Amino acid sequence: MAGKRTSPNLRGQATGPSQDSGLDGGRVRDFLLENPKFLTDNPDLLPLLRPEAKHSGENVLDLGQIVTRRLGDEVVRLQALLDELLANGRANLAAQNQVHAAALALMGARNLEHLIHIVTRDLVEVLGVDTVTLCVEVAEDGPTRAPMAGVFVLPQGRVDAILGVGAPTLLEAIEGGDHLVFGPAAGLVRSQALVRLSPSPASPPGLLALGSREQDKFHSGQGTELLQFLSRLLERLFRTWLDLPN
Repeated sequence: MAGKRTSPNLRGQATGPSQDSGLDGGRVRDFLLENPKFLTDNPDLLPLLRPEAKHSGENVLDLGQIVTRRLGDEVVRLQALLDELLANGRANLAAQNQVHAAALALMGARNLEHLIHIVTRDLVEVLGVDTVTLCVEVAEDGPTRAPMAGVFVLPQGRVDAILGVGAPTLLEAIEGGDHLVFGPAAGLVRSQALVRLSPSPASPPGLLALGSREQDKFHSGQGTELLQFLSRLLERLFRTWLDLPN
């Protein structure tokens, strides 16, 4: 239609044959007037706006420049915050998917021995860690070794000593794990997640222990809801296979 202005392409994509690849100020101005939401939709451009001062002199401040600079800095700060929130959201979703897969694997156990095998072998890959063990307290005159690989015996009171009296979990970076908890794999552990197991009032307390060679895999600032969900499921399965009272 005659008289209609063609908007320039500010993203560098050619809209047709042209002898002049540059843009003058007038065309840019016309584009912004026709597309008032362009800068809103492209906030990364705002920090690049640096208008020249309209005044000069030692005792004169250009408030326009000051405001524009602060707005640009705020856009940068908010973008960094958004990036961090998105990264945390992706990490939380990945952790949730891992725990759901672990729960389905546990519920597929055919018997107690198979359940322990899933926990101490299969969950290593499912949860993306380097070692997973089960620990249980025994009396002073009880056995000193468990009959299955991946299960370790702890002296009475050791769970409270490790976690804190009554504490449900402990997540932290460490320089090597406890040999009583991780066995031969203790030396490679650089961060750990320990979760209390209390299957029944009739059974001694225990631990679900996850160890990683990555120092930042587990730390004290992490949420523990997913791990506690996994341990509650494991407690129910132990009660079922061991015929323990609730």
